[in-house]
Amino acid sequence: MLVSCCYEIPIFLSKKKNFKTYIARFNSELFTLTYGALVTQLCKDYENDEEVNKQLDKMGYNIGVRLIEDFLARSSVGRCHDFRETADVIAKVAFKMYLGVTPSVTNWSPAGDEFSLILESNPLVDFVELPDNHSNLVYSSLLCGVLRGALEMVQMAVDVRFAQDTLRGDSVTEIRMKFIKRIEENLPAGDE
Repeated sequence: MLVSCCYEIPIFLSKKKNFKTYIARFNSELFTLTYGALVTQLCKDYENDEEVNKQLDKMGYNIGVRLIEDFLARSSVGRCHDFRETADVIAKVAFKMYLGVTPSVTNWSPAGDEFSLILESNPLVDFVELPDNHSNLVYSSLLCGVLRGALEMVQMAVDVRFAQDTLRGDSVTEIRMKFIKRIEENLPAGDE
């Protein structure tokens, strides 16, 4: 038997079940608990929920800026041609790859520049209950920053926010994404 933390992982599991799925679920639960400890510490360090939300978004942005390279290397996804294709890749590939869930893409604006990602279950909020004194905390705002940072690295400026959250009593978690502009790549003089 291999022992990691307090979980026992039987070696014979690879023959009977999908070992990768077991490890992915283990990693997801470990990430969820670690993220909860991070949010708890931020709530202790900062005076109000708005500042905690800003810090989570900032951390997420920094993660997204770095995570996009891993995503592009592991997924072999090419350049998206429009915002609809980008939405599908985010939902069907990125969320599945990193969080193990596949949100639905809905509520497109008539202009096609805004949509919603609907998560039936948000793995970040497993084992979480918001205390009454943190009514303005957007617990999963790290995800908004990750999406914003990753898309900025592929020359897309977006606005990302939570429209609904199961922690606030909504039936689903809804992340609203709005395309702002295509970022032009500015090359230094002489590097053209």
